Amino acid sequence: MTTPSTSPDIEFLQDNDLAHRFLEAIEQEPLIAVDTEAASFHRYHDRVYLLQISTRERTAVIDPLRVTQLDSLGQRLADPGTEVVFHDADYDLRMLDRDYGFRATNLFDTRIAAQLLNEPGIGLAALLEKYLGITLDKRFQRADWSRRPLLPGMLEYAAMDTRHLPQLRDILQEKLVQMGRLAWAKEEFAALEQLRWTPVNAEEGFWRIKGAKQLRGPAVSILRELYNWRDSVARQLDRAPFRVLNNETFIELANAQPRTPAALKTVRGISSEVLQRRGGDILTAVERGLAVPVSEIPRPERGPRIRPDPEFLERVERLKLVRNAEAIRVDLAPGVLCPNGILEAVARLEPKTMEEMGRIGELRRWQCEVIGPALIEGLRPPA
Repeated sequence: MTTPSTSPDIEFLQDNDLAHRFLEAIEQEPLIAVDTEAASFHRYHDRVYLLQISTRERTAVIDPLRVTQLDSLGQRLADPGTEVVFHDADYDLRMLDRDYGFRATNLFDTRIAAQLLNEPGIGLAALLEKYLGITLDKRFQRADWSRRPLLPGMLEYAAMDTRHLPQLRDILQEKLVQMGRLAWAKEEFAALEQLRWTPVNAEEGFWRIKGAKQLRGPAVSILRELYNWRDSVARQLDRAPFRVLNNETFIELANAQPRTPAALKTVRGISSEVLQRRGGDILTAVERGLAVPVSEIPRPERGPRIRPDPEFLERVERLKLVRNAEAIRVDLAPGVLCPNGILEAVARLEPKTMEEMGRIGELRRWQCEVIGPALIEGLRPPA
């Protein structure tokens, strides 16, 4: 395998021995920055295709297609004595859990820190440009990280996701301290430790397509048949499903219900190439959907119908007004200070004391302290 040209300060580790030596060498580092690259935009069978790790002095990119012994990395992530820095850790933590069973503790997420500082731009590119004067190259944002060999420049791009994170972390932590919000951030970071990969129920996956639940009658069974056909093709080709046929075209097909090549050709989203390569399979899937008896057409699962409670809705609206005013007072985005879902939980419980407010599981301690008294006041009926 050819190693792409890289900067001399980026270590590209493609065998177990080199990776082991690197991880052993940084064993005493109190802080490491970590990122992953996957390929869900290109592949059906997604996985971690690159692992980026930086200390304050070194940056390495590990190729997990060739490096199979990574237990020492898992031990570092789980070691409470090692601070692990991510930017937007959610997906990375889920992928590391799914592919390796790794769990991280003692986290610092620069994206969450930026949110709590009410930064106008919370993306990594915006933060690096603002605080370090570094402009990220965006050429490889949608790159296929599963390809080998990597294209020139791809490693440098991947390495940039971690090499400056330690310095960015220092800047943002100092600002959190200055604003008295470091404890807020630590509570949010601790919550990240509970993140786990959650598998999706593939059998009901078609209901997640935008517009699926608005379909009626045979259109629903047609959509299901098309979804299952596409899933089978994408799995066989190891290609992202939307690259076989996109969801918008699925909805068009379910509504149009074409039964001939001529009718199929008129459906928006069906190109000449799709008609030639996939037309027969699509029409067969439509026929299967039309053949489903009415009694067997799938129906979406619906929760119990809850009669609207005008008093509850009025309490929620009052709480939103309180939350929005408090957000201005503390200079924080309303959704960061207290999301609507938490306001609804408060409106249901109607706490009258701070002790009762603390029993709302969704509410963080820092949120309870900052906005709790105002929410209690807002729950009192207007005179």
